[in-house]
Amino acid sequence: MRVGVPKESWPGETRVALIPSAVATLKKTGIDVAVEQHAGEAAGFTDDAYEKAGARLLTRADLFSSSDIILQVRSVPPELALLREGQTVIGFADPLGSPDMISALAQRGVTALSMELMPRITRAQSMDALSSMATIAGYRGVLMAADALPRMFPMLMTAAGTLAAARVFVVGAGVAGLQAIATSRRLGAKVEAYDVRPAVKEQVQSLGARFVEMALETGDAEDKGGYAKAQDESFYRRQREMMLRVVSGSDVVITTALIPGKKAPTLITQEMVEGMAPGSVIVDLAAERGGNCALTKPDERVVHKGVTILGPSNPAAGIPYHASQMYSKNVTTFLAHLLGKDGASRSSLELDPSDEIAQETLLTRGGEVVHPRVKEMLIVGTQNR
Repeated sequence: MRVGVPKESWPGETRVALIPSAVATLKKTGIDVAVEQHAGEAAGFTDDAYEKAGARLLTRADLFSSSDIILQVRSVPPELALLREGQTVIGFADPLGSPDMISALAQRGVTALSMELMPRITRAQSMDALSSMATIAGYRGVLMAADALPRMFPMLMTAAGTLAAARVFVVGAGVAGLQAIATSRRLGAKVEAYDVRPAVKEQVQSLGARFVEMALETGDAEDKGGYAKAQDESFYRRQREMMLRVVSGSDVVITTALIPGKKAPTLITQEMVEGMAPGSVIVDLAAERGGNCALTKPDERVVHKGVTILGPSNPAAGIPYHASQMYSKNVTTFLAHLLGKDGASRSSLELDPSDEIAQETLLTRGGEVVHPRVKEMLIVGTQNR
């Protein structure tokens, strides 16, 4: 089995799919590993470190032509033509956001598996790359806010007087939101948080934050995978009305609300932004999906009436060393699961059709899109053209 790790070509992507220590682990199982030259440099991993771990350094063309399995962070590279029939590609593929790209992968005859469709079951926890990257994003979002805020986070008693603690409001208490709460608290901020899922209240409180209660019907707010479900516009309108008071009293607002496969809901309106004090900061961690703030522009710093709005589209890439370390562990664990005990001796990946993990993540095989949700989206898209 030959595994190849190319340098990421997605704009602004600094992570790498495999770190040197993971190369050594795969080599011990009999897998041959090749890494594209300079693939890990942006994340802090040198070519020399990969060679010492047992990897072969190849050019991009040679790596794609000789590898049975391609491990990537972004698995739909601009150079689709480099992929060949019979290859397996594993990585983030944005299948629910860009189903046409999955169709393009199928046309190349590759077997594609999506890291973001990993089922949220106990067996797959160590493979859950979405949660890993959300942890990085939540931490990174707080650092960005602290850097942009013209005040410090902690309360300090000084000879020059008492400095009041910054007030942080986190919208969405998933993995990214909980990490944002924990990081804000460690910096000394006074933190409030809100989520449409009432079940997360105890998690928010366990981190020392106050859970904001809103009189909204939220019985259908969570799907079977633990993700927030999309609501109708009347729900979001009532939610925005109730959030106005909390937002206007906050120094920092960090939004993390994402719905898989859909545009991020608009939770922070222009009116809310204008109700915040000058110098306040909004960090929109849903910017890549359109943003939770009406004024967000991905990867741009927007200042509206004294309020700074930041919308990083790929916050995990801002801390590439540890993001790569976490992702590398997720993807190698996933690969080991797919290969099983004797898989390293084969040149092609044989998937167990009864395995829930393989079934949920498999996008394309045999020249066809096989994932039910992606197939449905492609059919609907064709009908609407």
